[in-house]
Amino acid sequence: MFGLEWSFFNSLWQVILIDLVLAGDNAVVIGLAAAGLPKELRTRAILIGIIAATIMRIGFALITTQLLAITGLLLAGGVLLLWVCWKMYQELHTSHAEHHAATEAVADADLNRDGSVAGGAPKKTLRQAVIQIIIADVSMSLDNVLAVAGAAQHHPEVLSFGLILSVALMGIAASFIARLLNRHRWIAWVGLVVILYVALRMVYEGADQLLGYTLPHIPFVYDGPHSVPAVGVDGTVSVVPEPAPAVAQ
Repeated sequence: MFGLEWSFFNSLWQVILIDLVLAGDNAVVIGLAAAGLPKELRTRAILIGIIAATIMRIGFALITTQLLAITGLLLAGGVLLLWVCWKMYQELHTSHAEHHAATEAVADADLNRDGSVAGGAPKKTLRQAVIQIIIADVSMSLDNVLAVAGAAQHHPEVLSFGLILSVALMGIAASFIARLLNRHRWIAWVGLVVILYVALRMVYEGADQLLGYTLPHIPFVYDGPHSVPAVGVDGTVSVVPEPAPAVAQ
């Protein structure tokens, strides 16, 4: 049953924004890798990248949420998300021309009407582009699943929705989202702040888990151990209870 309380809706909007920003970010990275290819090869490379990212999100969703239930891995996941925040911050400082070229490549459109699509990008081979795309897809798909699992905050319904939305956005609307974020960069900055918040909460909760649930609770952020949502191999979401805090004798 849906837990329609404040924390449910708080987790839901965070998950939607995270999926939106990270799908767009992944699409831009794919565009950057493919921008230097001729049109026919660029289309093939982008298609390979989007399909690979979609498959990887499904695969990571089946294992990551279960791994986060293991003591210590929640903290590790939070630290990894902090690294994601740093990477996103750096990407948001890329030159507008470079970002625009990536968006044109993904959208396959001359958005600035200069007579070419991603014309200023350095040339490369299909093999170089595909290797760069696959490496980025592995990292960014794991990042996306970790961020959604952290933001879901023990709501299995939000977790299921977030993972399905992540796959749908990457597989169907990647070019639209890339253009949206290129036009409205502030959305990416808001998403970065939300992911940073999720990462810090995961680090705090993971540290509390390692210390036997002795850290103080923080109102509206962390209120102690909960049940952990996990995705099964058949795609269903179940709830795995966390161990109760040890009681001093």
